Amino acid sequence: MAGRLVLALPVLLFLVLVGHCRGGKIGVCYGRNADDLPAPDKVAQLIQQQSIKYVRIYDTNIDVIKAFANTGVELMVGVPNSDLLAFSQYQSNVDTWLKNSILPYYPATMITYITVGAEVTESPVNVSALVVPAMRNVHTALKKAGLHKKITISSTHSLGILSRSFPPSAGAFNSSYAYFLKPMLEFLVEKQAPFMVDLYPYYAYQNSPSNVSLNYALFSPQSQAVIDPNTGLVYTNMFDAQVDSIFFALMALNFKTLKIMVTESGWPNKGATKETGATPENAQTYNTNLIRHVVNDSGTPAKPGEEIDVYIFSLFNENRKPGIESERNWGLYFPDQSSIYSLDWTGRGNVDVMTGANITSANGTWCIASANASETDLQNALNWACGPGNVDCSAIQPSQPCYQPDTLASHASYAFNSYYQQNGANVVACDFGGAGVRTTKDPSYDTCVYLAAGKMSTMNSTSLPARSGSSPHPSAKCFTPLLFTLSVLIAAVML
Repeated sequence: MAGRLVLALPVLLFLVLVGHCRGGKIGVCYGRNADDLPAPDKVAQLIQQQSIKYVRIYDTNIDVIKAFANTGVELMVGVPNSDLLAFSQYQSNVDTWLKNSILPYYPATMITYITVGAEVTESPVNVSALVVPAMRNVHTALKKAGLHKKITISSTHSLGILSRSFPPSAGAFNSSYAYFLKPMLEFLVEKQAPFMVDLYPYYAYQNSPSNVSLNYALFSPQSQAVIDPNTGLVYTNMFDAQVDSIFFALMALNFKTLKIMVTESGWPNKGATKETGATPENAQTYNTNLIRHVVNDSGTPAKPGEEIDVYIFSLFNENRKPGIESERNWGLYFPDQSSIYSLDWTGRGNVDVMTGANITSANGTWCIASANASETDLQNALNWACGPGNVDCSAIQPSQPCYQPDTLASHASYAFNSYYQQNGANVVACDFGGAGVRTTKDPSYDTCVYLAAGKMSTMNSTSLPARSGSSPHPSAKCFTPLLFTLSVLIAAVML
């Protein structure tokens, strides 16, 4: 018996690890305000082909819900603003809706979230007072059906719910929304539901390009960092700044335990003449970097390493939407299901913007620290590479192959090159605000092997990635609880 347990130990550890560390989720928004869209069953096939596991729709269209039956895709469905009055006034309305629109298709269709109202503060008709009563009635209906612990209820909001978002630490909710916001936050805490928000760095850039650089909006490594003067936290992208502004606003109201979920974020692939940032290249760059940011659990400066779930907006261009040109062009696919641009949903690949091909050639170049860079610039760039840049910096930790020489320039060179090679070995990936420089001489030495095109490091692959800053790498949070679990399993073996 003991022998069997010994053999099973690695399997048990693997299962525990997988169960404990799920990482941030990436989903996609499936809007249908367009002509000539594929039938829902075709859309469900497309989503499965891309291995997308999470989808948001904005209503409870029966054809769509049926199409996702037995697909393994988790569905977020919505109660439109137009239904809030009926849902808030009479419990019977909600009971009938649940009976007709949800129960016949559950659990074959894995409905996991219901959003009650969408960006109500942006609605031309003020329906915000109806949100919480409608949410409570939906919860009551779910409880009657025994589903209140399986389907989570929340409501989505725009960043406009804040009166201040900069600097992030000064994030504050608009006081005019207090009458419905406080009871809603109390409901979310009570039901252990997330605060849902739609975040668009594109608009921050488009509305104020003199204050928000394109690089900062796109997660580009050469963007100039922004320091929050109140906290000293360093922000290298607008997305993190927006998330943290919500976090600080929640904290100011003593709701700091609420999890934040981003129910929409993306970048338009086409815009009007003045919308110069709306291009397929920028859309691909933003969404690729956003996916990497999420699946690697980079977290934000205020909450480093904390997983966050994000839904990319959106699956298709929607030609019936009103407004400026970009409003109709946020899609990943044309109605014929052909890609507008390539996107790697795993967050691990590197895709050429124009061709969609995987990038593998570094043309015999490496990236190292510039001899002209100041120590401050090198340290900031190193912190970024080993943090938001998602570089595995375990090799430059004490006792590891690239720790010696223990100098800032040496450690930065290793991290810079790793980021450079992992991001296609293009010029901009070695910029680091001027702290990096390319070389044709392989900087590898002794047992310290620098990444090169098509050649992975021979470093111990079991080493944990680590950040150069004071915060542990997010992977560490997965392994710490395993120490106790391991001891329990070993004890079981000994018995």
